[in-house]
Amino acid sequence: MLFPGACLVCRQPLVRIGRLPVCGECWSGLKSYHGPACAECGRPFPSSVPLLTDTPLCGLCRQGVFHFERARYFGLYEGSLRQMVLLLKFGRQEQLGYRLGRLLGDAYRFHEEVQQCRLVVPVPLHRARKRERGFNQAEALAAGVARSLGLSLNSGILHRIRPTPPQTGLSYGARRRNVQGAFEVRGRSLRGQPVLLVDDVMTTGATAHACAMRLKQAGAEKVLVLTLARAEPLVWERDAALAGSAPSPTDEGGRTPLEVRE
Repeated sequence: MLFPGACLVCRQPLVRIGRLPVCGECWSGLKSYHGPACAECGRPFPSSVPLLTDTPLCGLCRQGVFHFERARYFGLYEGSLRQMVLLLKFGRQEQLGYRLGRLLGDAYRFHEEVQQCRLVVPVPLHRARKRERGFNQAEALAAGVARSLGLSLNSGILHRIRPTPPQTGLSYGARRRNVQGAFEVRGRSLRGQPVLLVDDVMTTGATAHACAMRLKQAGAEKVLVLTLARAEPLVWERDAALAGSAPSPTDEGGRTPLEVRE
């Protein structure tokens, strides 16, 4: 006889056996963000005061530094969503990525700019990192997004041609230099096509900017970025460093890497 294990998010016993080791309460606890945010990159504002202007923009977007037109996300990097991002990225839960991608796509199904896109492209991993991890979490998310929105998925057009050092502790300018020249487009022309670029977490937007620049050089009309979560750089880097240094997704007690170290 098989007995369901524990939910990998809340550690409570699962009521039934399924493909995904996440309980219904944790799924229903995922909250999308509808608070004040930059009109272009989506960076959350600490208050609603910037919304009093005609076009509420953050400091970077006022300078026009990004090559993408818009960046949107499902929710803030906190609570159950934070735990699921870590499970996806470091817990080798590829099927979880597809399910979360469906959730992300469903949240933007009626978004006007998303509806204009015809192609979904994931942010690529370098081949060495993908071999180490076993899959690209952004590709799993993008597959779910494409299915939800009825769009074409192309995981082979954008490539990361060199590994990039960790971004931890770097300023925005240093992050941009870190990923400069790290991506290239191969194969088909994107002339005149609006592209939906998908990733798991957005912090400063430097990686999305570098990808969007290459996509536009290949002819993309515009680039819209969709990520599962938006995080402050220091919070995400701390979690990624802790989880990424774990020897396995869970220890003998069934704890996640963060639980082992917190």
